[in-house]
Amino acid sequence: MGERSPNPVRDAKIALKPAAVVGARASSSSTVAGAAAASFAALTHKLDYLDAADIRKVREAYRFADEAHLGQFRASGEPYITHPIAVAGLCAEWKLDAQAIMAALMHDAMEDCGVTKIELIERFGAPTADLVDGLTKLDKLQFSTREESQAESFRKMLLAMARDVRVILIKLADRVHNMRTMDAMAPAKRTRIAGETLDIYAPIAHRLGLNQTYRELQELSFQHLRPWRHAALSKAVQKARGYRRDIVDRIQRDVEKSFVTAKLAVQVHGREKTLFSIYKKMREKHLTFAQVNDIFGFRIVVGTLDECYRALGVLHQLYKPLPGRFKDYIAIPKANGYQSLHTTLVSPLGTAVEFQIRTDGMHGVAEKGIAAHWLYKTGTGSGGPVHVQEAQRLGAMWLQSLIDIQDETHDASEFLEHVKIDLFPDAVYVFTPRSKILALPRGATPVDFAYAIHSDVGDHCVAAKVNNEPVALRTELRSGDVVEVISAPNARPNPAWLNFVRTGRARSKIRHYLKNMEQEESQDLGEKMLAQALRAEGLQLPGDSAEDAALWQQLMRWSGNRTRDELFTDIGLGRKIATIVAKKLARLLADHGAKPDALTLTMGRYASDDATPAQGMVMIDGSEGASVQLATCCRPIPGDAIVGYLGRGEAVTVHTAECSVGKRLFERDPERWMGVEWAEQPTRAFETSVALLVRNGKGVLAQVAAAVSEAEADITHIDMGNEPAAETTELQLLVSVRDRLHLAEVMRTLKRSQAVLRVSRVKP
Repeated sequence: MGERSPNPVRDAKIALKPAAVVGARASSSSTVAGAAAASFAALTHKLDYLDAADIRKVREAYRFADEAHLGQFRASGEPYITHPIAVAGLCAEWKLDAQAIMAALMHDAMEDCGVTKIELIERFGAPTADLVDGLTKLDKLQFSTREESQAESFRKMLLAMARDVRVILIKLADRVHNMRTMDAMAPAKRTRIAGETLDIYAPIAHRLGLNQTYRELQELSFQHLRPWRHAALSKAVQKARGYRRDIVDRIQRDVEKSFVTAKLAVQVHGREKTLFSIYKKMREKHLTFAQVNDIFGFRIVVGTLDECYRALGVLHQLYKPLPGRFKDYIAIPKANGYQSLHTTLVSPLGTAVEFQIRTDGMHGVAEKGIAAHWLYKTGTGSGGPVHVQEAQRLGAMWLQSLIDIQDETHDASEFLEHVKIDLFPDAVYVFTPRSKILALPRGATPVDFAYAIHSDVGDHCVAAKVNNEPVALRTELRSGDVVEVISAPNARPNPAWLNFVRTGRARSKIRHYLKNMEQEESQDLGEKMLAQALRAEGLQLPGDSAEDAALWQQLMRWSGNRTRDELFTDIGLGRKIATIVAKKLARLLADHGAKPDALTLTMGRYASDDATPAQGMVMIDGSEGASVQLATCCRPIPGDAIVGYLGRGEAVTVHTAECSVGKRLFERDPERWMGVEWAEQPTRAFETSVALLVRNGKGVLAQVAAAVSEAEADITHIDMGNEPAAETTELQLLVSVRDRLHLAEVMRTLKRSQAVLRVSRVKP
């Protein structure tokens, strides 16, 4: 190995000077436990499933890591190499292959010891180097904040994991060992790491079916985040263990006896709820510890799938089941591949006891999840390959969804937000009309369902049916629902969907579509605005000739934009003012010999004075989308005199010419106003506000609605205020009309109604 440049060592380690290293090594070797943990012998007995050649490779990786971490110590004072060995040991318990064990031993070598990826490829091959690279955090100097750096690290890790799931298995083993040995760290750092583990790593372990790891990470996080509550609950559970030991023993004897009578060979295991799940249940359901009655439960492991249901029958004959507490996760597995029958029975003493019934193979997947693939591949498990394939398939589906989200999202923090949304432990199981089952997070809607089928279905979704009944798109789905999505070729995502969708996939697809649409619309608008501003200088926009391309390049260097389209987008979004860019472009054109044209200048002046609808005027027809918005203060409709205000980094906001809010903005920022005009044939109806004074009485709202309907308009919202009912009531209607003439007809029709005393259009 060549000379390495000194790298900053992470704060959990202490770098020593060469002279001190010898003494430190000598003193640590005097401690038998420390020496054992730092030696390869600590790992050897766990690698008996590998062949001799693989063990030689792993030993070489150990030597490399030991040399790389020479002189580095953990905050506890142990040699740093004890950590990679412990991580490799956890991976060996999952029976991961030699490449993964080697990567586990060297997982900090690139980040902390200046080892390059090329060096690792030369010595250990590309697959192992890729695993180590996927585990390595990015250089923190590239990012402005800790949060941004952390989000980017997660993104890199999750995408590496989508390519190779071993990355996350090693990362989870790394996190488990760090959590087990965090006592020597500063309290603030302990709290931060425990919070991150609870938010991200524990849910990832659960999503991949690693329930044993999931429970341990939750428990350790709880211990560090809420030490007093953890200690109090631990004491309470120990007491309860003593009180309930007789009950648990009696139930176990009864259960075992009933299975002997039924001639069914089973293994009966008592299990205890984790402290974190007890704490969570107490918080969510506002219970005292004494009210949590399912602290103890039983797991029944049988030989075959058929025996699972026979065992259920035996238990239901022994004790009475609690209605509504039976769940069949064998017929419909959880999103992470977990399969079991769950039933809650009432014991002879009146306490509720939960039983989980599963086969050996299901038990392997339940505890090891996606890692069970390697267990069965090496022949250490039995009876489970089918369940393992299912866990693999579901895990792969989730990992693919990460790649889809990444394709739509280029901001690291946004990506992390979408992934957090997708890490819901609870799920609802719904059916397509063709009886295919889909697992979605609790609270998911028909829009989430549409995007889960395909992004095109989601983008063009207009309505939905649940159990053959039409429902609103924001309706929450329940397990067992049959969902049908109705789509239309011209439909597109609605920004309001972001308020209720629950899956990261749906959220990222909607945002991506809206961003693209906004950019295209803003680009067209920006080009029109620059052309209009340049006409006021008596000039036309340059074309695409070689000479014009050089001129555009000069303008790009001045504006700081990379492309012409980017400059147009910035103008359309109000980040740059069209008149200023036009003046600069006019000077550049003058330098190239261009002279103002009298006709163009006249057209430009007309456009700026709003005297006539000049060429280049921004026309409003209702199809502009996100780049043009109608102000909600005055709600302009076709026929109103209008003006456009270009906010900084926002869309063009259209106000009526007499709007008081618009006038105040004009006084403050006159250079940001631009000419806008209604198109001759708008493409849709527009909303405006109408105030009514009505007599109270039976059927008043019906009369108002009938009058509006008679005038062929729609009411989109009614506001009745919070005033107590009196002889008269003020109503504010939001009505959808074609133009001012149509609004006048609506108001005339309303005035003819006997219940209506006064009608007026609402103005700011």
